[in-house]
Amino acid sequence: MAAMPAAESHLNKIGLIAGYGHFPLELAVALRAQGKEVHVVAAREETSPDIEELTASTCWLHVGQIGGMIKAFKRAGVEQVVMAGKVRKLHLFRNFRPDLTAMKGLMRLKDRRDDSILNTIADLLAEAGLTLIDQTLYAGDMLAVSGHIAGLSTAKPKQTDDILFGLKHARVIAGLDIGQTVIVQDLAILAVEAIEGTDAAIQRGGALGSGHAAVIKVAKPEQDLRFDVPAVGPDTLETMHACGCTLLAIEARKTLIIERQRFMQLADRYGISVYGTADA
Repeated sequence: MAAMPAAESHLNKIGLIAGYGHFPLELAVALRAQGKEVHVVAAREETSPDIEELTASTCWLHVGQIGGMIKAFKRAGVEQVVMAGKVRKLHLFRNFRPDLTAMKGLMRLKDRRDDSILNTIADLLAEAGLTLIDQTLYAGDMLAVSGHIAGLSTAKPKQTDDILFGLKHARVIAGLDIGQTVIVQDLAILAVEAIEGTDAAIQRGGALGSGHAAVIKVAKPEQDLRFDVPAVGPDTLETMHACGCTLLAIEARKTLIIERQRFMQLADRYGISVYGTADA
């Protein structure tokens, strides 16, 4: 068998920055299925150890070791990099261990909004000759479709009203880079997602509702598909069921559904309606 040309070999390799949750595992599988040699940099504080079974190489680093990440990717010979799974922002205040490259990036920040941090990381990668690509490029079937997706297929009139009401307000907070989720019941906002994350917001909102609250999750206006693409999965539905939330509305083509088969099964089991909303 002839050796692969050097240029083609580089194109066949891809770097994966892996955060927490199942998304990095699922994306690694999808990348391998599409013929990619996957080299991962994993966060010690976040990433599942199962990632090692799915990749050609794994480098474990603490949150903030940007220079170490760049060196690992360079050593592996990758030129394109994709992010999968968040690194929870709380680590910026608890377990943050910045190296010299990260300190260089921190000095550029005007604030610690998600977009500011992630764009700075993308700039640091670009300066090192690494291109950060869209998370959705290889996501395939993980992207939500428009219309009914799972669970009960008939939304009640009040639920339809809550979806429209929630979308309007969720897009406002997303535009302010506060969060991407609101919990709604009877045209009232019960909770707004902030730094604590989606599940915690669902728990707060569900506790205030009367058993039929709706969870509305959106992308940011002009969402940068390289990072922070909204995602839902079985854990979302488990949290909703425990808190009395019965409807989930997400944006079609802009939201990832993680562990789709199990997600669909849980929506049916718990009687949770899941809808993909088209652009307003």
